[in-house]
Amino acid sequence: MKKRILVLSFALISVLSGCKKEEETPAPSLYDRLGGVTAISAVVDQFIANVAADPNMVRTFKPLLDDVGKGNTARVTALRNNLIDQIGQASGGPQMYKGKDMVTAHAGMNITETEFNSLVNDLVLALDKFKVPATEKGELLGVLGGLKGQIVGK
Repeated sequence: MKKRILVLSFALISVLSGCKKEEETPAPSLYDRLGGVTAISAVVDQFIANVAADPNMVRTFKPLLDDVGKGNTARVTALRNNLIDQIGQASGGPQMYKGKDMVTAHAGMNITETEFNSLVNDLVLALDKFKVPATEKGELLGVLGGLKGQIVGK
């Protein structure tokens, strides 16, 4: 009897161990749900255009706009690339942000609460233009909103 139970136990274990659990596919990253680097780049381009046209951002972005007016687009290109990398990395993409930390990048600029809020609004307008769904928009704004304390008043 004991031998029979032992054989049945081994048979049961063999059958059960041969059953595979359904493999769960990981949920797509925020980066993928945003549309990857192509979509992020389009949003960043629109965001920069929004900021450039925003009267609340004149003081902060005037030096960049002056450079563009003189034909020097290197700083705007660097800003664009840094934003794409920052958003890509923050949303789970392969990009690596190589720019300055937020405190260093905004040191001496004395960014006000109004300017920061205008900047966020300019980003929201860009996201809305490309019909980014509310869930993804909220997640991205949540990630980037955490930087406020490193930017405002620095």
